[in-house]
Amino acid sequence: MNFLFDIGRVLLDFDFEASLASLLPEGVGNPRERLERLLERKDELESGRIDADDYVSWALGVMGSEASPEEFRKAWCNIFTPNEPMWQQVRELEAAGHKLVLFSNINAIHVPWIYEAFPQFELFHGAVMSFEVGHIKPQPEIYAHALENHGLKADQTLYIDDLPENVEAGRAAGLRSWQYDLHKHAEFEQWLESQLQETPSHSS
Repeated sequence: MNFLFDIGRVLLDFDFEASLASLLPEGVGNPRERLERLLERKDELESGRIDADDYVSWALGVMGSEASPEEFRKAWCNIFTPNEPMWQQVRELEAAGHKLVLFSNINAIHVPWIYEAFPQFELFHGAVMSFEVGHIKPQPEIYAHALENHGLKADQTLYIDDLPENVEAGRAAGLRSWQYDLHKHAEFEQWLESQLQETPSHSS
């Protein structure tokens, strides 16, 4: 069986605002609005439409921050916490010989940093990263890219993502898809067990 794994809120939980807020000057006006503006352009960064250095410079300006670009990058990356139940599942799937591919809306600041910070990503056999592909989920092009470039058959591929619109796009692409909830991992395990016992011809 093949697997496409989202990263955020599946393999790694994250909290952008708490980390970035540390760079806001004390007493700066409209702090929440400033952070929201940063995240509003995240899709541009994750689709590769804006250069990472340009984004960092723009973001520091929006924040009114005197932090260095290096300090911003550190705060931008210091948002992740591993979801250990899912990593245990990944280890078991890899040991059983399944093909595991990362499938993420992500940016050139977080990659390759996450590989250095979390060496367990070595368990994966490949990756589809939005900023490299030029498309982001739920655009159909990135699903087609994942299937074609990794030699995957949709009805033999299980796709796990936390966002409903991405999961719906996965189903439209023929993938056997599950909307993951960090707080309901046991439900995912039950679905996974049923899928591993099911032949592709019986899948929806």
